[in-house]
Amino acid sequence: MSDPVSIAVFGASGRMGQGVLRALAGRDDVRVAAALVRGRAAVEGQAVVGDGMPAGIHYRSVLPDHASVSVLVDFSGAAGFDGALTLALERGCAFVSGSTGLSSTQFAALDRAAESIPTLWSANFSLGVALLSRLVAAAAKALPDWDCEIVEAHHECKRDAPSGTALALGREVAAARGQVFDDVARFAYADEPRRNGDIGFAVVRAADIVGEHAVLLATAGERIEIAHRAVDRMIFARGAVAAAGWIAGRPPGRYALADVFERGR
Repeated sequence: MSDPVSIAVFGASGRMGQGVLRALAGRDDVRVAAALVRGRAAVEGQAVVGDGMPAGIHYRSVLPDHASVSVLVDFSGAAGFDGALTLALERGCAFVSGSTGLSSTQFAALDRAAESIPTLWSANFSLGVALLSRLVAAAAKALPDWDCEIVEAHHECKRDAPSGTALALGREVAAARGQVFDDVARFAYADEPRRNGDIGFAVVRAADIVGEHAVLLATAGERIEIAHRAVDRMIFARGAVAAAGWIAGRPPGRYALADVFERGR
């Protein structure tokens, strides 16, 4: 039996970081190597507890020199992304990130990092959303003249809007239609009516909604809706852990979530 893949979780005290820690607990093929949080975080220095969690793991703001890490999983958000990527490059480990709200500069840094280490970024680690993206692209290509609107809903604490997944879906539509996304993305209609070819976005933030995305394609007299609704945040955590287990030991490069499910081991 091969040694388990050692994983450091960056942003370990957040919603998704906590989910990843739970998804790692009690497994034989992967293990928690470190739980990293921002400096002066309330939990810094405390033990990470939970069923199946190995003893001796504490929340830390610095990765110990002796810690052996194969993959760094990042859910620290745009504010923590740069530090997470820098740490992965310094340690020469694979990098898996679900941080959203990233700038073009941060995506460019991810591209450069992929020349040295294997990297995988996804706005959403759900297998259902991966399939949704393919369905949306196929529908948009088949119906290039239909209006497209993307509606997303998340919990009231989510900061980026539209969500990274909604933007990724919009880019799928634009690519399928041969459009430049930035030229057709519309985030409000207050100033002028809808233009032909626009990809519109609508945002809902309420209560504890985990994540919902719906793509509406409409023309005169008919419409198609393709949607995905998540009711358990653990689906994203399990997807991230699957990606981490898959990418460990792979050559440098940019990988996608689809690679995890299509290429297998």
